[in-house]
Amino acid sequence: MFQKRTKAWGILLSTIASTSLVVGCSGSDSNESQSKKDANSQVQIEQLMLLFDFENAEQLSKIKFENVDTEFVTSGKGVTQGKQALALTLKAKDNYKTSFAFTPKDKWDWSDKGPFKVALDIANPLDLSAQIYVTVADGKGQTHNRSVIVPEQSNGTYSIELAGGDLGFETGIRSNPKSADDPTTPVTWRWGVKELDLTQITSIKISMTSLLHDRKLVIDNVRLIKGGQYDLDNLTHVVDQFGQNAKVEFPDKVHSLAELLSNKEQEENTLDGKLMADRSKFGGWKNGPKLDATGYFRTTKIDGQWSLVDPEGYLFFSHGLANVRMSNTSTITGYDFDKSMIVQRDKNDLTPEDSKGLGSISGSALYTRYQASSLRSNMFTWLPSYDDPLANHFGYRRTVHVGAVEHGETYSFYRANLERKYGETTTESFMQDWQQTTLNRMNNWGFTSFGNWIDPSFYAQQQVPYFANGWIIGDFKTVSSGDDYWSALPDPFDPLFVVRARVTAEAIAEEVQGNPWCVGVFIDNEKSWGREGSLQSQYGIVINTLSKADDESPTKAVFTRLLRDNYANIQALNKVWGTDFSSWQDVAQGFELTGVIDAMQSDFATMLFTYAEKYFAVVNAEVKRVMPNHMYMGVRFADWGMTPEIVKAAAKHADVVSYNYYKEGLQKDHWAFLAEIDMPSIIGEFHIGATDTGLFNPGLVHAQSQADRGRMYQDYMNSVIDNPYFVGAHWFQYIDSPLTGRAYDGENYNVGFVSVTDTPYTEMVKAAKSFNSKIYTRKFKKLADKK
Repeated sequence: MFQKRTKAWGILLSTIASTSLVVGCSGSDSNESQSKKDANSQVQIEQLMLLFDFENAEQLSKIKFENVDTEFVTSGKGVTQGKQALALTLKAKDNYKTSFAFTPKDKWDWSDKGPFKVALDIANPLDLSAQIYVTVADGKGQTHNRSVIVPEQSNGTYSIELAGGDLGFETGIRSNPKSADDPTTPVTWRWGVKELDLTQITSIKISMTSLLHDRKLVIDNVRLIKGGQYDLDNLTHVVDQFGQNAKVEFPDKVHSLAELLSNKEQEENTLDGKLMADRSKFGGWKNGPKLDATGYFRTTKIDGQWSLVDPEGYLFFSHGLANVRMSNTSTITGYDFDKSMIVQRDKNDLTPEDSKGLGSISGSALYTRYQASSLRSNMFTWLPSYDDPLANHFGYRRTVHVGAVEHGETYSFYRANLERKYGETTTESFMQDWQQTTLNRMNNWGFTSFGNWIDPSFYAQQQVPYFANGWIIGDFKTVSSGDDYWSALPDPFDPLFVVRARVTAEAIAEEVQGNPWCVGVFIDNEKSWGREGSLQSQYGIVINTLSKADDESPTKAVFTRLLRDNYANIQALNKVWGTDFSSWQDVAQGFELTGVIDAMQSDFATMLFTYAEKYFAVVNAEVKRVMPNHMYMGVRFADWGMTPEIVKAAAKHADVVSYNYYKEGLQKDHWAFLAEIDMPSIIGEFHIGATDTGLFNPGLVHAQSQADRGRMYQDYMNSVIDNPYFVGAHWFQYIDSPLTGRAYDGENYNVGFVSVTDTPYTEMVKAAKSFNSKIYTRKFKKLADKK
């Protein structure tokens, strides 16, 4: 609602009023050396069109607010042009979503603007950084989605490129480096359609989701500014010999082998490998109540909340780092080999391409090496020759999910740095040294377990509890949600799916060997089950499967049977659905739903639950058949793939329901459904990143600095540990992504606890130690108070 200017706002804004607008202020650019310019001349770029200047209240009628209070503030209080700006209080703590959307009277036509960006000035008067999401939509229903961090106590100009720039080409990097001559802070690309229909833009929406604290922003001067073409020199020679950003200096950057070895020696003096004093052998709460010891991990409900129990009977909260392996440490080099000489994937392979090891090339195939992408190969200041001692860190990816090439040579700078750091007394002895250092770190930093995707070589060490994992891959039939990000979904009613699930479970059991240090098993990951928001997005699996013939799709045959069981005759179905089928044979043959109406939802929900329930029943049965003492941990739902029907199906069969949740924290109302399913739950992935160590992309959740990462990490974990249904949370990941993107899909995030040089982030380690030292006394406060 529109309110008059308040005294509180005046006090907040006065703290930044004396500071001129800092152009392009961001997490990495907000240091004191950042040049500052006058607020009314901050962007020396041609303005193409003014959209909103907030000089009159009538403009508010073209802005749609969701859980936002507004007021005007006057000159000198975050205003960058004219006499006033719009101040916003985003009531995020008590609302899962807060947003404001700029809309035109008629659709905007920007097709004649040439290369351009949407720009706006944003001030943040609080001592708290704020991540915002920007969604631009067109009349075709397409969306263009980005996000950025607005640092605490800052002013800045932020830009969203909609034409020109780097939109038209693929570099194999999730977020390219900022152009040197760009005076704005680019809002980081996330997902959707890069090139919208510019003849019919319908809205520019700025939102916040699942925050733990309210936010305040001041917005001014929303406009279109002239863009340009992206200069590929920004990507030339950007990687140094250690895999770091060659063009940026930052604390703990390694400049020489001597520095790398010095860092190693200093850290080793701090690592004794000992557990925190209140920990049991398996990392459980030694000072808490001792329950029945079964010899394996299990779940229990105690004092009104769910908990894991370790093999000795102590209460256990699983907190640790995921993806502790070499699989995702390599990046595409831009070179390739004769494809006919590369051994291709076997149809019976159980491991996706991105989870395999380096997959190095050898023999005569090496002589076929050629430059496949100069764009990629020019990114590096150094790559070894194949007769160099560090050439053993070359690898190969036979397929990529997205990138500048479809397949090609890779190199792991992280792995090369391990060899530089530890040396090689016997073949790949540096990997054993790395493994023991990693185990020592986990205990010293206070983590109670690893997360998912741990190199199986850790399984037998019996020093840190772990989770095993697998994927069900095969030639079984599939279904589609209509938005299958990683891949199509399996058809669990296909008998071949059961066969492949059995093969996967048996392979995992062979690796685990009944080890009590294995907490449980994750199978598959982040499948596109559907998302809430519309019937089409929530029930895409059902709608798309109904178009198949019964004899073509086992799941469709089940859906037809469900409809026949629910309706006495075809006329009864037609009456509810508004269809005109002449017989059940019309349904069996498959049909396209030209209109989806609310009356269909009940049937859709039944079909979707039946589909998912079969999937989870099959997987659980196969895991328990060969691993009866280990828990089935579910499929790690992405927040864009967890509908109520799917979650309830998982809860029926999994021992623990798992969620990958990339937000600031767990907003309490959003997770209220946990009370209904009343199941132990675990966060399979979360992370927070920044760009102050040279990486181009902070990750899915942004911080303004390494110190801010540490604060936000603790806030997130407190929101998890204070929830009575959660029994753990795993940070993704141990190691930063490669600067130029991981080989399979270009992720280039600052989300590690260690950098590409295997150097721990001091602020993150400090935050983890502090949180982990209180993990049990906070989680089980009532029990601790009784002692």
